[in-house]
Amino acid sequence: MRSDPYLKEIGQKIQAIRKAKKITIRGLGELCQLDYSTLCRIEGGQYASKITTLKNVADKLGVDVKEFL
Repeated sequence: MRSDPYLKEIGQKIQAIRKAKKITIRGLGELCQLDYSTLCRIEGGQYASKITTLKNVADKLGVDVKEFL
């Protein structure tokens, strides 16, 4: 598994926003049409997702993708 400090920081921000909005990781996965394991890897900083995936997650969370950077 890949672990990069920058990816981990993005994942932590996504997780914090998701939890603040009281959305489960499975719920967010359904909203984004992403697999649960993919979101787990994104939040854990183990997956370098495409910017379009991050944009989709940001849209579903109701934030600008810049919030993750």
